[in-house]
Amino acid sequence: MANAPVQRMSQLMAKTLRDDPADAEVLSHKLLVRAGYVRRTAAGIWSWLPLGKKVFSNVERIVREEMDAIGAQEVLLPALLPREPYEATGRWDEYGAELFRLNDRKGGDYLLGPTHEEIFTLLVKDQCSSYKDLPVILYQIQTKFRDEARPRAGILRGREFQMKDSYSFDTEDEGLAQSYALHREAYRRVFERLGLDYRIVAATAGAMGGSKSEEFLAPAEAGEDTFADCPNCDFAANTEAISYELQPVDGSAVPAAEEIPTPDTPTIETLAASLGVPASATLKNLLVKVDGEIIAVGVPGDREVDLGKVEEHFAPAAVEMVTEADFAERADLVRGYVGPQGLEKVTYIADPRVAPGTAWITGANKEGMHAKNVVAGRDFEVDRYVDVVVVQEGDPCPKCGTGLKLDRAIEIGHIFQLGRKYADALKLDVLGQNGKPVRVTMGSYGIGVSRAVAALAEQSADDKGLCWPAEVAPADVHVVAAGKALQTELALEVSEKLRAAGLRVLVDDRAGVSPGVKFTDAELIGVPKILVAGRRSAEGVLELKDRRTGEREELPVDEAIARLSA
Repeated sequence: MANAPVQRMSQLMAKTLRDDPADAEVLSHKLLVRAGYVRRTAAGIWSWLPLGKKVFSNVERIVREEMDAIGAQEVLLPALLPREPYEATGRWDEYGAELFRLNDRKGGDYLLGPTHEEIFTLLVKDQCSSYKDLPVILYQIQTKFRDEARPRAGILRGREFQMKDSYSFDTEDEGLAQSYALHREAYRRVFERLGLDYRIVAATAGAMGGSKSEEFLAPAEAGEDTFADCPNCDFAANTEAISYELQPVDGSAVPAAEEIPTPDTPTIETLAASLGVPASATLKNLLVKVDGEIIAVGVPGDREVDLGKVEEHFAPAAVEMVTEADFAERADLVRGYVGPQGLEKVTYIADPRVAPGTAWITGANKEGMHAKNVVAGRDFEVDRYVDVVVVQEGDPCPKCGTGLKLDRAIEIGHIFQLGRKYADALKLDVLGQNGKPVRVTMGSYGIGVSRAVAALAEQSADDKGLCWPAEVAPADVHVVAAGKALQTELALEVSEKLRAAGLRVLVDDRAGVSPGVKFTDAELIGVPKILVAGRRSAEGVLELKDRRTGEREELPVDEAIARLSA
């Protein structure tokens, strides 16, 4: 990008705005629109304007350089994909409503790719026939599509987004582990070069499948992920991935279960108040339907059920709440008074906190009645234990027991050891050293390129506007001509000298725009260095300002150029 032409704001297609967009909810959305980086085309669909494209391209360049450094080879696959490979892996149905499906004029089924595991698998199947062709790492930087029910937060959660996805192919699990480690370190270098504050946390695999999975999260208030961090050890995980060991207790001394009248207590709050007990002594039983089958989910009364974890456990089956009609069809299910003891034709799953031997107050499956001294493993059986509660601040660390701290974050990267899920479905084999077929094992690794731009905006902005790290900024220096002809002439002359010195330059040479507006726009746009041709221009003196620290210094032209070029 060295020696790129000077970008003159008098010719730049970017209009800054004084006010936040009416539909903007998060900081990055507000500032990227106000500073003229992006514009909304439709719900969840965004256009990148020249300044935004420069930042995006810088992020893309850093990602590409680090991927090339680990020996990955760049390709470009289509975004319009056939149905058959995704049907073979089950993801045509698993993705549900989030998958953009369409038909061609002949009625053929296609989709707009959300991820490309299937297509990369088929590419390697076509190109690689022997163990000698492996290992190989392939990647692309491509537009992805997901039909979000509620696109929001600007480019953070769109229906169309840009992503780097890479895939490793090995003949042995040890090779997969090495490819995974290569990506993990490459991602660390990417995010450090981008200037992002990030955490690496354990994660769930979701619809991707596979075994080991980690997320790279950028802490930010606008984040949709919640992660837990232990202040005492190295444990860190997305709250959806936290699990606890089942710890049975001795419940032999608990008296026999006893039904007690509890009129008008259909909620945990009313029950606990009526009996004078803490909510933690009660057992909450949430009823859901999984592909039409009623499932009861048991958790302590002082905890909430994490429906995301329930959906994750039963995926790809659809999970929905039971309705009044469902209760009407099942006389044995009494709304507000459901208990696990005596339930028929209902699968009962419970959080590990409902361990064998623990005693509870819970519904008696009769209107206005509860039961006390109901012991797990004695009075009812749990069909499956699943971590389904919403993790709370202060919950014990699964590793050391210290109270966990919770933070919001933006997911900027995700790496998976997929194993042989896709190779099995699409029969990806190569000939091994012994001449026999060997099933290939895979890894999948994603970086949200457009999302990284939003994460940078969230983390680096201040009360004046954007404040880009130097390596991703749309320019190295923003030259501002305060207004008079002499100042504009000097600003343009200095800009050309800076360009000749190898810097990327944005110069505000707009006529008829007040100095105050220009200074405000310079801070809003967020280039790291601001050089002002102002009141001492006739003396050949400029003001150099650091955008992040606000430090100002007056320097002769030659010294300012030398300082910025160093």
